[in-house]
Amino acid sequence: MLNVVRKTLFASLSIIHDKMKKDLLTLRDLSPDDFEALFERAFELKGRGGMGIPDRTLYGKTLGLIFDKASTRTRVSFEAAMVQLGGTPIFLNARDTQLIRNEPIADTARVLSRYLDGLVVRTYSQDLLEELAAAASTPVINGLTDAYHPCQALSDVMTILEKKGQLEGLKIVWVGDGNNVAHSWLNASAILALHFVLACPEGYYPKEDILGPAVKDTSGSIVVLSDPKEAVRDADVIYTDVWASMGQEKESAHRKAVFRPYQVDQALVALAKEDVMVMHCLPAHRGEEIAGDVLEGPQSVVWDQAENKLHMHKAILEKFLLSGEQ
Repeated sequence: MLNVVRKTLFASLSIIHDKMKKDLLTLRDLSPDDFEALFERAFELKGRGGMGIPDRTLYGKTLGLIFDKASTRTRVSFEAAMVQLGGTPIFLNARDTQLIRNEPIADTARVLSRYLDGLVVRTYSQDLLEELAAAASTPVINGLTDAYHPCQALSDVMTILEKKGQLEGLKIVWVGDGNNVAHSWLNASAILALHFVLACPEGYYPKEDILGPAVKDTSGSIVVLSDPKEAVRDADVIYTDVWASMGQEKESAHRKAVFRPYQVDQALVALAKEDVMVMHCLPAHRGEEIAGDVLEGPQSVVWDQAENKLHMHKAILEKFLLSGEQ
């Protein structure tokens, strides 16, 4: 009789848990209200942390971080966020798991769901991430794939709100490769009705299956140009990123030649508004995508931008790890 009761109870809890599970695989998983709630909570946590007020909302929770790509900011900010909220992070280099021996990703997901309250995954393939999330019974958060970097874009938008006080009416310009961060910015622009301009060399535009739906869905505006000077005129924000992302190292020399006219230097910045802010998600290659004096100059907000990953990641972890309890 006792065994029957236990089985019934555990089955019921499993069903409830699965129904409550939410993932963050792309920013399309969020509603405008979700964005607003995350920004509000991230600012609240940043303020409380600055006053030395501790928060332990994730006490007793355990977060797994499966990283297939190298990381500084994403890894440390998620680990620190988890610790500061009272939880425990466990870092798992994919090469140190059975994944290296071709264990099916779904099997890994099912097992880790029994041990952990959530997973942050940083890998190459968006398809692999989605396969893992489909099999996991606990929340999966995209820490970066070749297609998207949603948590980065969330902390970026938070930084613009912090510095500019609003999003409405701002001209935000992306200069460089139409990469994974640009893709997440396209998703954010569609949902938040931003005025977003991309300046990319021909052949390096964002993927059409991401760009097209964003243009179709936005009530703001999304424009892609090949002329960076035209793009940055009257810009409120200029954002750039590396010319060769992880996995593109063999293309580095060719990309340097193609992207040279897209360097964010003082001459390009001078075409924007006087109070333009310059952003970069780091790591930066001074003298390539951004000039050293711009990165270190008064219009750069890159260090505040990097810090805000910590505060935004706290808000994300609360939202997704506590989603079944709210």
